[in-house]
Amino acid sequence: MAVPKRALVVASAAITFFTQRYAPWAALSTSAIWNVVALSMIAIFALFCWGTLVYPLLLSPLRHLPQAPGANFLAGNWKRIFKEPSGEPQREWIDTVQNDGVLYYRWLFNEPRILITTPKALAEVLVQRSYEFVKPERVRKGVGRLLGIGVLVAEGDEHKRQRRALMPAFAFRHIKDLYPVFWDKSVEMADAISREMKMKSTSVVEIRDWASRATLDIIGLAGMGQDFNAIADPTNELNVTYRTIFKPSTAAKVMQVASMFLPEWLIRALPVKRNEEFKEAIRTIKRVSADLVRSKRAKLEKGERTDVDILSVAIESGGFTDDDMVNQLMTFLAAGHETTATSLTWAVYLLCKHPAEQKRLREEVRANITAINDPSAQISSTEIDHLPYLNAVLNETSRVFPPVALTLREAEQDTTIQGKFIPAGTTIVICPWAINTSNALWGTDAKEFNPERWMGQGKANTGGADSNYAVTTFLHGPRSCIGKDFAKAEFACLLAALVGRFEMELEEPDKPLEIGGGITSGPKGGLRIKMKEVLA
Repeated sequence: MAVPKRALVVASAAITFFTQRYAPWAALSTSAIWNVVALSMIAIFALFCWGTLVYPLLLSPLRHLPQAPGANFLAGNWKRIFKEPSGEPQREWIDTVQNDGVLYYRWLFNEPRILITTPKALAEVLVQRSYEFVKPERVRKGVGRLLGIGVLVAEGDEHKRQRRALMPAFAFRHIKDLYPVFWDKSVEMADAISREMKMKSTSVVEIRDWASRATLDIIGLAGMGQDFNAIADPTNELNVTYRTIFKPSTAAKVMQVASMFLPEWLIRALPVKRNEEFKEAIRTIKRVSADLVRSKRAKLEKGERTDVDILSVAIESGGFTDDDMVNQLMTFLAAGHETTATSLTWAVYLLCKHPAEQKRLREEVRANITAINDPSAQISSTEIDHLPYLNAVLNETSRVFPPVALTLREAEQDTTIQGKFIPAGTTIVICPWAINTSNALWGTDAKEFNPERWMGQGKANTGGADSNYAVTTFLHGPRSCIGKDFAKAEFACLLAALVGRFEMELEEPDKPLEIGGGITSGPKGGLRIKMKEVLA
């Protein structure tokens, strides 16, 4: 149990008062101030030893659970977790440590972590008792700075209210109307790539940058009715802002670790460049979001016909104030474009590594999508959704490389998972990258890219796995990704337009893959590929 530092100081002051008055020989110092300081430091050190050594190593009920190997007596498994890509250690442990749904490992200073490993345990945490396992407060505050206090970080009844009000905007019927928007922007991206290659006389393209610009434009148009023109103009204010804050760096990683121990106000007050970048970025994003909300409200009040974008539908629901909508827009802008951009980057990487699969996908796309060769042709959701190999590639990419490798929950009270006692305050780890590539759920080829597993009778939605919890890319239950259908449709259009137009290969095929950290997990330093236009 955490003891507030203020309580320690009060207790130290009380002890000082009584010892100096009634037993001065027992006082540590004749100075009352130094006596309080000395007692407080002793108490803090004692609590540190208790919380980091005595309790976790000798008394914690979690110590009897299956444990990850290689833990240090003080730092736990933190050294490996910090050094490797997010989710990589958990991906190994889920296959090598025998367990029945819960696996215990220790973070820095032996802070407990419980990794969920089986469909039954996932169902318990994500579906059956989802509101008993909340996002840790430090995560809500940290993520909330960038994403706003929207549906992604809301909890309990407030989350239920927000999700209920937003559901009409993400209904699949509504998403179907957005396919032409997705496709037009996908074609614009392909055209812009082609022009740049000719202008610069090069065949090498950094695809991660193009993916981010395209998805930012898509979430702008389909989400808010506003074209940010990031494809045409990479110096666009919003694009530059997001590229700055999503850029992985050692400083960002260090500050993330520091936020686990230092109060939020102190982290924000540190005179480091990353803080200044963050503050400026948040001001920009809030201003853009507020302008969009005001513009939409003005249209509604004038009785003008609203657009089919998500913002219009959400405002018409009547469930949000303007401040609420600004928070929702901050969520959609950041999470809604960066995750899909990461998925598209991984799809290109995997297709470059598997040229036969790339060729097969291109043949399917060019044979069935008229708009690939005829810019005047209209695209429909049916055309995209009925391409079995395209959807197999999308599903397999999302399985092998989920854009968000790991997410956290916290037990709000003493509870159990799969019959194992879990104390209140314990951090619960849901690791889609580990679950999605678990040998127990997918077989010995679990970590290999194989779209064929999604082909054939009854496999289009399961990949041949026995449980729908075998893929947790979008999570499950009341806290699952509300934009799942939006993201999948957008991803499909972007990849179809790209593969239908270009043959692709890695600039450096033999270069070892390195995964960068950050809000999403993508190829470190971006992804440079050679592209060749396919003639009609």
